[in-house]
Amino acid sequence: MIGDYRQYNLIFEFIETYSSVGFKGIDRQDPLILALEEMMKINNQFFLIFDQIHMKIEFTSQRSYQMLGIKPEHLTPYHFKEATHSDDLKRNELGIAKLFKISHELFVAKKGEMLISTNFKFRNITGDYSNQLVQCYLFYKGPPNETVYMINVNTDIDWCKNLTHCYHYYLGNDLSFFRYPDKELLMKGNIFTDREFEIIKLIHSGLNSEQIATKLFVSTFTINTHRRNILDKTAKANISEVIYNLEEQGLL
Repeated sequence: MIGDYRQYNLIFEFIETYSSVGFKGIDRQDPLILALEEMMKINNQFFLIFDQIHMKIEFTSQRSYQMLGIKPEHLTPYHFKEATHSDDLKRNELGIAKLFKISHELFVAKKGEMLISTNFKFRNITGDYSNQLVQCYLFYKGPPNETVYMINVNTDIDWCKNLTHCYHYYLGNDLSFFRYPDKELLMKGNIFTDREFEIIKLIHSGLNSEQIATKLFVSTFTINTHRRNILDKTAKANISEVIYNLEEQGLL
């Protein structure tokens, strides 16, 4: 049974069952909801359904209290921002803006779905910060409740120690990424070594290769080798393009 919870079949069953009624009047004793709550407990997750057009949370699972310190009936979008670590606030704000841009595009097209996921540090019920993967699955729903809904799944990923210098990031239509995270999924978008990302940040701050070499106590040749490797990994013509893409993702 635990293995089954690594896939999100229950979440899609939840969507199919309750989307026709606008996710209203959900009975927490419904066997489907009880199964979802058990899945959230085993996976150390919580989820919510958000109406992106009418700006309203329709339902939140119980474990929001353990993971954000807010009971489901009290949770608002503000609490996510308030609980975000200061290091991640810029990315959080850019992510919210991107979510609403995607929602608008889906609503205008009157069809479609999109998945965006990344990780943030959120303050939990103990007052400490935990690294949480945020998976946002957006989909258009036609009349009579025409809107764009977002299923937001937060997963505690403190067990993954590889996300130290960079971040998981995915934006696209491949729903194979909408599952319980493993290391392969979490490393999506995380292509730079610690030293490469450090050099990118120093370039972003305005330093040239010689200045970076002096700061890091290495040769200019070494810095230029790292720069070439960065361009090879990203298939970009210059570092400026790399920096622009990272800024778009809120990583710089």
